[in-house]
Amino acid sequence: MARSGSRGIEDGAGGKTRFDDIYDRPDPRVYFSRLAPLEYEIPHHAQPVFRRVAAERAALDDGRPHRPAVLDVCCSYGINAALLNHDITLAEMYERYTSPARQTMPTAELAARDKEFYAERRRPDAVPVFGLDVSAPAVHYALEVGLLDAAFTDDLEQGSPSTGLSRALAEVGLITLTGGGSYITARTFAALLDGARRPVWVSAFVLRTVSYHPIVQTLTAHGLRTTVEVSRTYPQRLFTDERERQFAIAAVRALGGDPTGCEENGRFHSLHYESRPDTR
Repeated sequence: MARSGSRGIEDGAGGKTRFDDIYDRPDPRVYFSRLAPLEYEIPHHAQPVFRRVAAERAALDDGRPHRPAVLDVCCSYGINAALLNHDITLAEMYERYTSPARQTMPTAELAARDKEFYAERRRPDAVPVFGLDVSAPAVHYALEVGLLDAAFTDDLEQGSPSTGLSRALAEVGLITLTGGGSYITARTFAALLDGARRPVWVSAFVLRTVSYHPIVQTLTAHGLRTTVEVSRTYPQRLFTDERERQFAIAAVRALGGDPTGCEENGRFHSLHYESRPDTR
């Protein structure tokens, strides 16, 4: 997913490879073409989790009209929104956007077909989804084809929410995240939660190479209790090269984790964190 802040090739010398250039395209074809060989799969693992959590949050009566919205942070082209609200799999999305028949199609034609495609597959239990990402082309495409109900490009690492995002935050009941934990900090979450008007839950998949603890502290300060599913890891993607593999192994060990059977085997792995209002 696209990130807040400065753009580069790596996160520090010898660190995690970045793919910033795939988020500035007018449609998601390059995104899927570049990530397909690396078997990027975390949205697939998040799909059933986000559907479950979104349904549970929607069932909570918080005394406000309308269903609470989901805010997908680092949403890029609306991948999580597509998987949450439509009868489609990540594998089908890869097939769709890497197919030879669509490689020469103008973006306007692809967008028109996508709008019809997703409308036909809209689930009856679909929930409102807002997207937040610094990549304007990505969120605009997701908005144009109907994957997002609203989209924002605010960089909350650098500033406060815009008037539009502030209004939208009043309706947010669930914040989701896949892959963005390496690029955003507690500053973003503090800004989002400060603007909340409904009880907000957070469901996040975070790479084991980064510490989620500072964000957990911010969530705690806003009345949320965080649990982590320590018994299971979720593969994210293959490493781009041996240097990235060695970086990940060292980073996991530095945080007290064991890379055996996970990062040592050639893939980034994530943990799932869930935060809800502390009612103890």
